[in-house]
Amino acid sequence: MDDKGIKRLVESELEWAPGIDAADIGVSVDAGIVTLSGHLPSFAQKITAEHTVKKLRSVRGFVDKLEVRFAAHPGDDEDIAKRAANILDWDVTVPKGAVKVSVASGLVTLTGEVPWQYQRVIAGEALHRLAGVRGVSNQITVKPTVKAEDIKHRIEAALDRQADIEAAKVTVTVDGDRVRLDGKVRAWFEREAAEEAAWAAPGVRFVEDRVVIGS
Repeated sequence: MDDKGIKRLVESELEWAPGIDAADIGVSVDAGIVTLSGHLPSFAQKITAEHTVKKLRSVRGFVDKLEVRFAAHPGDDEDIAKRAANILDWDVTVPKGAVKVSVASGLVTLTGEVPWQYQRVIAGEALHRLAGVRGVSNQITVKPTVKAEDIKHRIEAALDRQADIEAAKVTVTVDGDRVRLDGKVRAWFEREAAEEAAWAAPGVRFVEDRVVIGS
């Protein structure tokens, strides 16, 4: 599909996606790389727009230039920090007291250490819909709990279970708590699926994704 076709596809998907006000989103495409610009009324809509674009098969890459502009005053940083801390305390999947919250001009920064990558992801995603949040910087780290050989085995097994990934074309290399992925997949969403499989292994703290997209 050429860039004009991809642009039409992206615009249609954004219009169709529930919960997105696409009227103020601009779409441009260059060699399969999609750039979104403009503004949205919430950070949750910004994240939804990003996920909507990345799941499309013809998209080779993504650049996010969207801004969050609130229709009304959303509250001060102290109020946002208190509500964010409460949300994390109430979430049973996030270890209590493991994550610290700081807020500056609506930008939330999360720090701390958790045993699993899914806990790191959930902590960040839990704040996407919080009123007043302009962005989330997830700096939570994952504490290693297993051996490198076990990490490699778990990732390869996860890739084999994924129907959308040609697992034989993705090579997994593990060095301590660091994982490197090499190989080639057919679309952007397959590349993301491979990276998510790597992050899902216990003890992984860094993933270097060298997987390329090509036919």
